[in-house]
Amino acid sequence: KASAAGGPQERGGPPQEYSVPPPVSQGKWKNKERVLIFSSRGISFRTRHLMQDLRTLMPHSKADTKMDRKDQLFVINEVCEMKNCNKCIFFEAKKKQDLYMWLSNTPQGPSAKFLVQNIHTLAELKMTGNCLRGSRPLLSFDPLFDREPHYALLKELFIQIFSTPQYHPKSQPFVDHVFTFTITDERIWFRNYQIIEEDASLVEIGPRFVLNLIKIFQGSFGGPTLYENPHYQSPNMHRRLIRLSVAAKFREKQQVKEVQKIKKKGTKILVEEDPTEVVFETPAEEKPVEIQLVKPESKPIVKDKKKLRKIQRKKQKKLFRTEG
Repeated sequence: KASAAGGPQERGGPPQEYSVPPPVSQGKWKNKERVLIFSSRGISFRTRHLMQDLRTLMPHSKADTKMDRKDQLFVINEVCEMKNCNKCIFFEAKKKQDLYMWLSNTPQGPSAKFLVQNIHTLAELKMTGNCLRGSRPLLSFDPLFDREPHYALLKELFIQIFSTPQYHPKSQPFVDHVFTFTITDERIWFRNYQIIEEDASLVEIGPRFVLNLIKIFQGSFGGPTLYENPHYQSPNMHRRLIRLSVAAKFREKQQVKEVQKIKKKGTKILVEEDPTEVVFETPAEEKPVEIQLVKPESKPIVKDKKKLRKIQRKKQKKLFRTEG
């Protein structure tokens, strides 16, 4: 060990602190990209964990305190300048249920605004994959990113923000995981996979989320609109359509019940007799009607002798009881 001053430790004196010089890197850190990752007030616990996961996966990122809702978005450019950052990922929460993500190249621009959906964090997924902390990722993009100009602009923005610069002081000289950006259903799906050395297969690590593009601006957090997504539907409109569909189903059920009540109350329509129904019926044989002119003889009433004897016995028993 060498002393902090570079000389040997004196005998009998107080112990001196020693510092170990950092390992000499093979190259020089030229691409000095720094990304500021922070959010506004009012975010949920899921957003907070997602923000922490991105800071863990990106060693070239910096953190800052939450921004007040009353502040304008262009203030973020000054915050990035104070933190010496030229890229920014800003999470904006609204109504405590909607989350928006801003990706910006500060201070000149451009910037893009996304609606974040289907968030799953590292701790929530409990994936089997794992990677070295601070290692540099590979970026994999869908072929659709090269076909349309707004996707090409987003691809360049993703490359500059999510790729760890070579020879960064906090990064490791290993490549053991992949960031994938896939376009499906007019949305960008983000996934993180580990590269297994044995057979070069992929195992998902997390986190995962879906980005629904809203607008691309020429400036940083504002300016002229370069592109607006025609397929985008705001969360408020989505919730309103769900409420209207539920109300329409309820209204339909009520109308069916009213129609059934009217049918029950209405008079029944008599169907006219069809004359062809009796074509194949065979008439029954007519029997002569017999009229009885003489009154039938009455049958003699025969009294039951046994009943008379029983009645007499009961009377005799009553007499014996009264005399006794």
